[in-house]
Amino acid sequence: MRGLYLVTPNWSDTDRLLAATEAALRGGAALVQYRNKDADGSLRLEQATALLALCRRHRRRLVVNDHLDLCMRIDADGVHLGALDGAPTAARRALGQDRIVGVSCYGELALAHAAERDGASYAAFGGFYPSPVKRYDFVTPPALLDTARAQLALPLVVIGGMTAQNAAPLVARGADMVAAITAVYGDSEPEAAARRMAALFDKPEIG
Repeated sequence: MRGLYLVTPNWSDTDRLLAATEAALRGGAALVQYRNKDADGSLRLEQATALLALCRRHRRRLVVNDHLDLCMRIDADGVHLGALDGAPTAARRALGQDRIVGVSCYGELALAHAAERDGASYAAFGGFYPSPVKRYDFVTPPALLDTARAQLALPLVVIGGMTAQNAAPLVARGADMVAAITAVYGDSEPEAAARRMAALFDKPEIG
C-alpha cells in the first residue's frame, strides 16, 4: 500500500462526488475511502455503490468508513474503523484475509500495536496538522512516525490537514500513504491536486 489515499467529503450530490473522484483517480489516487458523516442509509448505499463501480473501472480499491455492514453489502474491498467502530478482529473475521481492515490510531502507538496484533491492514495516524474537516483535540508529532516505522510492520497512513507541501516530510519519515480530503476535493482541479500528492511517492520506497 503506497500513495495517495483519497477520502471523500460529506457531499450529498452524488454526481459531483463521482466527477471529482474520477478526476482524482486519473491524477493517480491509489486508494479511495468512502466517508460521509452526514448521509443517511439510503444515500450511503447509493454513493458507495457508485464509487465502487468507479473504482473497479480504474482498477483501484474502495474501503468504507465505519460501516462494516455496508462494506459487506456492496462487496467493497475493505473497511476503515475508528475508535468506536468495533474491533479489527471482528471485521477481519467477517471479511476474510484478503480484504482491507484499516484502523485509526490517532497519536497512540499502543493502538497501532493492538491493531497489528488484531489483523489490521494498516495503521492510520493523525491529525498532524489542523484540518478543515476533522476536528482533533490533539496534535500528532511527526517524530511518532520514526518510532512507528521502527516498531511496526504495518503500512502507515497519515491524515489531518494534508497538502502536498506539508505531507512531504511525513513521507520522508516513512509514511506509506497520505490521506487527503480537502486538498483534493476542495481544489478547483482535483486531477491536478491528486497528481501533486501522488508525486510525493515517485521516489523509491524507504528501506
